[in-house]
Amino acid sequence: MKVLFIGDIDAKPGRQATTALLPDIRKHYACDLVIANVENVSHGKGVTRKALDDIREAGVDVFTSGNHVWDKPEVFEIFNDPNYVLLRPANYPHGTAGSGAKIIPLGDKKLLLINLQGRVFMHENLDDPFRTLEKLLKQYEKDVPDAIIVDFHAEVTSEKRAFGFFADGKVTAVVGTHTHVPTADAQILPKGTAYVTDLGMVGPKHAVLGVDKEIIMRQFLTQLPQRFETSEDPLQIFCSVLIEINTATKLAKHIERVDREVKL
Repeated sequence: MKVLFIGDIDAKPGRQATTALLPDIRKHYACDLVIANVENVSHGKGVTRKALDDIREAGVDVFTSGNHVWDKPEVFEIFNDPNYVLLRPANYPHGTAGSGAKIIPLGDKKLLLINLQGRVFMHENLDDPFRTLEKLLKQYEKDVPDAIIVDFHAEVTSEKRAFGFFADGKVTAVVGTHTHVPTADAQILPKGTAYVTDLGMVGPKHAVLGVDKEIIMRQFLTQLPQRFETSEDPLQIFCSVLIEINTATKLAKHIERVDREVKL
């Protein structure tokens, strides 16, 4: 089984880059499933049906998210729409809209996708993601999947690394999201779990997390609030990893970065 996991798709430029690059990537690697983090997919913050439809047409099958998923009110309707598989972090308080884990059928196989959020330097007061993972794995013991992939949406590399080792051997893969900066540490951990600290993003290359670099520099120089605008830089980056899974062991055989650039 081959799964492509795409980093945070940022606003319209990110959607356009996905449309330009993903069809050929999916075909070249013969991907069985394509997952993307979409918390910034609409205007840089939040989710809309139109934005999801754009990237789904390009070849994204299911969607994970993070703390910015709530920024468009439409998301509450999307969570209840069976036509979309959109996860939010599972460690939000009980009763929060949406779901943090989902079984994805793939022919005669099935994959459990889990979305969790870190707590260090994050504003939300969420449950412990480590113990939430343990609870979820116990919950799905009777419906044993052939693979388990976790999107760990977190700010700090130490928390992501610690979580990866905590999950090692228990899940197929742990991929980090949120910082929009791709890391060069794609690896198989000692007990067989594929891991990368951060997938990176899909969006403007010469920008700061997708935002016009002049705006961000001005904010640092003046310490005054600024109105964020998506960068108009035509050069786009596409960051992802390909995970090859041994469904007999439910562990990873291989992980590699799949990073591309395109000028729009």
